[in-house]
Amino acid sequence: MSSISSLPRIQIKGTIKQEYKNILTENACSFLIFLHSAFEPERRKLMDSRELLLQKINSGWRPTFPTETEYIRNDPIWVGASPAPGLIDRRVEITGPVDCKMIINALNSGATQFMADFEGQLKRCYVQKNISDHPKRKDIQAEGQSRHSSCSVNIVFYCRPRGWHLVEKHVLIDDQPISASIFDFGLFFFHNAQTLIQSGVGPYFYLPKIEHYLEARLWNSIFNASQDYLAIPRGTIRATVLIETILASFQMEEIIYELRSHSSGLNCGRWDYIFSFIKKFGAFKEFLLPDRSQVTMSTPFMSAYTNHLIYVCHKRQVHAMGGMAAQIPIKSNAELNDKALNKVRDDKLREVLAGHDGTWVAHPDLIQIAKEIFDSNMQGPNQLHVKPSLSIRPGQLLDVSIPGSEVTLSGVKDNIAVCLLYMESWLNGSGCIPINHLMEDAATAEIARTQLWQWLRHSVSVKLSSNSCARLTKDLLMQYLKDVSSELKLTSSTGVLAQTRLAQLLFSTDAESKCPEFLTSACYDDIVRYVPSATLNASKL
Repeated sequence: MSSISSLPRIQIKGTIKQEYKNILTENACSFLIFLHSAFEPERRKLMDSRELLLQKINSGWRPTFPTETEYIRNDPIWVGASPAPGLIDRRVEITGPVDCKMIINALNSGATQFMADFEGQLKRCYVQKNISDHPKRKDIQAEGQSRHSSCSVNIVFYCRPRGWHLVEKHVLIDDQPISASIFDFGLFFFHNAQTLIQSGVGPYFYLPKIEHYLEARLWNSIFNASQDYLAIPRGTIRATVLIETILASFQMEEIIYELRSHSSGLNCGRWDYIFSFIKKFGAFKEFLLPDRSQVTMSTPFMSAYTNHLIYVCHKRQVHAMGGMAAQIPIKSNAELNDKALNKVRDDKLREVLAGHDGTWVAHPDLIQIAKEIFDSNMQGPNQLHVKPSLSIRPGQLLDVSIPGSEVTLSGVKDNIAVCLLYMESWLNGSGCIPINHLMEDAATAEIARTQLWQWLRHSVSVKLSSNSCARLTKDLLMQYLKDVSSELKLTSSTGVLAQTRLAQLLFSTDAESKCPEFLTSACYDDIVRYVPSATLNASKL
């Protein structure tokens, strides 16, 4: 346990490496203490509200547009903030985990913006150091290597902190873990805000996992307090909210309204959105979803979600950002590579024609493909002038009808494999990995895991072959889990631990009554408790 002598309220589990002492400085930790003291009580209250709302859903309640905020939706006058410097044209943004190689590749990729995903990286101080080096025009150095790699200084930078539901158990304030959101935001803002402003842009963020407009209000309060703390004008911070939870889709206008002077739009976090849908409504057979591959953007509830997002954003004059192309070029097979790239083209064409102002890619080689699609079909730097006339009814956001859909043995085993491979990687420190030529993050693993839970809960009929089916039982799913584990040869300590944790998430007594909230939460204590002492230090922050 480390501590800062002048700040007895804060404790850090492990030893702070020398190269990270300029991140966890006395002044930076004082700022974290300030944010924690001011806003942690409200965060906890909001997390309690999430649990109460889930109980309400399980009792039969269905979400709709809130009646108490009807005046916000009906007011035609108010709009969000004008695009901030560097955010007028966002046609192709690249995103990924913030390991050294990814940062360097992204910053030199030719994209207009790069979003550093703190959700997919476990070494927090290592990440904060590399991110802090970029705005200061320093070279970025891979951990444990002597060679430095230079990076472009022209790309606009976003930070995506972890969600409100997570805590950082390596940092305690008054013997309580600090909010992971506050920890990630606080260090990035404190160390980089002034430098970013001096370079002509500003501290920009993507906000994940928001479920209610009051959670956006909390972020807005933190933004105001943080700007005041560093004597920065209010409204300098900008934040794009990822609409990746089903409940947030009913409150899009309210979320923009709460962030008004700090809002830079909404983004379709489509894979997390599907996961959220299953997690909230998976207990009800009427919301049963088929194989993951059959849930596409043309599925009624997904199409309604994206159309509603574009409608709301342009009504309020903020950007409507499309989803991520997760494909990775397949250099060893030209035919498969062409098919993968054509899927990217089709997806980006759908987005730009629907009215999106920009899109995401996960690999630098996809930037030019996406850019060409948007260049050919979008006049000007964005489509804020496009005003979709349609509005969505609440029931459309819950319509999961997919004619001809089914659950197959291949779908079951694929979900098991994705869960195990991702969990093993996450336990080893990486939250974003290539699987089947796609760059996958926690969202895909969460969809896979919650689908398995939902299918088991409802004893779905699994198609084994063209003329054979079987009801999914606990014993059958356990056998499939053993079969896939054997095929993947997960014999490392983290591989075995991944199998144990997945079995607990699917078969525990708690899982029988409700869907466990987050896969990463179930595994988080493992990286706090079981990491060898030689590496249990601030590099895990």
